[in-house]
Amino acid sequence: MAAEMIPLDGGPSRKLPKTNDSSSLHNKATVLYIGRIPHGFYEEEMLGFFQQFGTVKRLKICRNKKTGKSKHYGFVEFEYPEVAKIVADSMHNYLMFEHILQVHLIPTDRVHPKLWKGVSDRPKPPVDFLKIQMIKHNKDRTLEEQQKLLKTILKRDRKRRSKIAAAGIDYECPDIEGSEQPLPKKIRFADS
Repeated sequence: MAAEMIPLDGGPSRKLPKTNDSSSLHNKATVLYIGRIPHGFYEEEMLGFFQQFGTVKRLKICRNKKTGKSKHYGFVEFEYPEVAKIVADSMHNYLMFEHILQVHLIPTDRVHPKLWKGVSDRPKPPVDFLKIQMIKHNKDRTLEEQQKLLKTILKRDRKRRSKIAAAGIDYECPDIEGSEQPLPKKIRFADS
């Protein structure tokens, strides 16, 4: 008796195998998740590496928005689902630059619609925080801003001088330029 035939007389029968809808989604999946990407294996290198398997439609390495550094995971979309399946099978637990890659096939219903948003040919250069801080530090200030800055500097200086005096250290502190009030030239310990 064949597996697809069910007897009508109510005798012994075999259950039909259940068709799994998720397996059909895996057959059409073309997007791979790649985790534990090593440092230095970025878009250009990854594109060159994965093109050996087949045509890569899109590629994305997730990056920190603030610094532009890699978050060490990304996504690759292939043109054909058969190629994606082969890559997932062969590259999972692959050792690369002392990192074991984690490669998984993402079913088509699990791919987020905004996954490929903002993907361009060239990655954004990282933000130069040193340059931003230099511009912020060197900007022109109004008289009120300058006085407020000087006030905080003097407050910090008085606190530092009192800590030095409390420690019993005989130290002559230099004056701060632009301060309106005279500061003591030398701090002496109370015993001397």
